[in-house]
Amino acid sequence: MKKSIVNLNLRNSLALLGALSMTALAAAQTCTPKVAASDLVKPGTLVMSTNPTLPPMQFVDSSGVLKGMRITLGDEIAKRLCLKSEYIKIEFSAMVPGLQAGRWDMINTGIFWTEERAKLMQMIQYEAQAISISVGKGNPLKITKPEDLAGRTLGVELGGFEERKIKELDQAMTAKGLKPMNIRTFDNFATAFQALRAGQTEATVTIDSTGAEYAKRGEFDRALSGLFPTPVAIAFKNPNLANAVVGVFNDMQKDGSYAKLMADYGLLANKDPIKINGPTK
Repeated sequence: MKKSIVNLNLRNSLALLGALSMTALAAAQTCTPKVAASDLVKPGTLVMSTNPTLPPMQFVDSSGVLKGMRITLGDEIAKRLCLKSEYIKIEFSAMVPGLQAGRWDMINTGIFWTEERAKLMQMIQYEAQAISISVGKGNPLKITKPEDLAGRTLGVELGGFEERKIKELDQAMTAKGLKPMNIRTFDNFATAFQALRAGQTEATVTIDSTGAEYAKRGEFDRALSGLFPTPVAIAFKNPNLANAVVGVFNDMQKDGSYAKLMADYGLLANKDPIKINGPTK
């Protein structure tokens, strides 16, 4: 009798496991990609480029795992489109050419929106950022205003909005008779901060969230912040994919997950519906 009961329970358990497996399989099959394979670099996959040198927005942790707000956002977008997420870690200067060449579907690195870029790509503004000036602990140069940067050696990532704006600031200040800055460009922000740490530069130009993160870690101080506030976007070549991602953002706005993600990282969420901001004519 006991053996019969055990066999019956075993059969019931196997039947239950089988039912659960079938349910899981059915659920997986119902998640059909919401983007046509022809609109993707790799069918069933959302391939994104990122430069993981901007903690806490995108970075590689001590275990070698890619993390950060933009990684979380990219994973959520892929999930809601029923796609796998895949990241290609690459320097920022290669991202726009790589997008145009079809090497990835989406630039997910916090690219600043500009009119020039909006003529080249489908850009979706979802975040706002500003520029910070990071310096050594204790702010030994006593930098309290942009004019204090005159004659100083600054490090900045090559090819980004930060390089453009600091050079514009330099031109404006030299036009007033101030000493020119010595602006050194680096492949990424990590090497720019390494140069500051090694004393090769006197300050690093970065985004507010990254400047705040390094200050929180106790490595550097933020002498200036909130400079040149500008919308930040993700970018696409394919308009069909961009429109699908707009739908994801609108759904995330409705269910509150977008506002929560922004709040978790101290960012202001867009109140208006998110839309494509480019290309323009």
